[in-house]
Amino acid sequence: MVRISVIYGTGMTNLPILFSESLNSSLISLRCETEWGDIPLTLISENNFQISFLYRHHSVNNLVTPPHSIEHRGNIYAVASTSPDIIVSINSVGSISSLTRPGDIALASDIIDFADFSWSFHDIMAFHSDRTSLFDSKAVSIISNILDEKYGISPENVIVAQCNGPQFESPAEINALEKLGADVVNMTLGPESRLISEKSIPHISLVCSSNWAAGRNPQDSKIPINHEEVKNISSSLENLIIDCVNSLINNYSV
Repeated sequence: MVRISVIYGTGMTNLPILFSESLNSSLISLRCETEWGDIPLTLISENNFQISFLYRHHSVNNLVTPPHSIEHRGNIYAVASTSPDIIVSINSVGSISSLTRPGDIALASDIIDFADFSWSFHDIMAFHSDRTSLFDSKAVSIISNILDEKYGISPENVIVAQCNGPQFESPAEINALEKLGADVVNMTLGPESRLISEKSIPHISLVCSSNWAAGRNPQDSKIPINHEEVKNISSSLENLIIDCVNSLINNYSV
């Protein structure tokens, strides 16, 4: 049995339901107790696979927790408690380079992390996890093949810049990120990848371009970023995400 955990965000809140419908499977709601609070999970369990879903912006009052206020330790602890063979982070990004355009899905290859908080499970005894190869090459290859086969796209060498949010970046910040080597910008992948590395669980990030980064729209560099449009583009990619995860179910051996 392959066990997959999927972490998703605001533009893909229907993902577990769509996935269960595509597989004709039932959804099970769980809560994982952690020292950072109870974390809600949704589970699909069949004979040959198990998928757990975590909505990273969950809150106790059904509001959307903003990216800078997410308790990533509770989230990753809960995800790790399902004993996944692979964790799939689904990250909405703004496109800086032409490597990805709004509506594209790509695979992260590395991160430049500008988070202003040092995320770790180890605040008492020093622990230094290796981050030389952040993302699982076997899973990257499987998903790259399915993206190329079905959609003719498979960019694998995407560098993600992690910024704090919740505001979108300024054009000058985007220009600086590009000079540092970033292709896209995001607000959640950095902390997740750091904590997952401490758990030594294989990890990949599907970066879903939902908008041009500030100042990068080829039609007009002054066009503002509209969050509702960002969410709409993200939600339009849900079926493609399902194809990617299905390819892991069928091909990711452990």
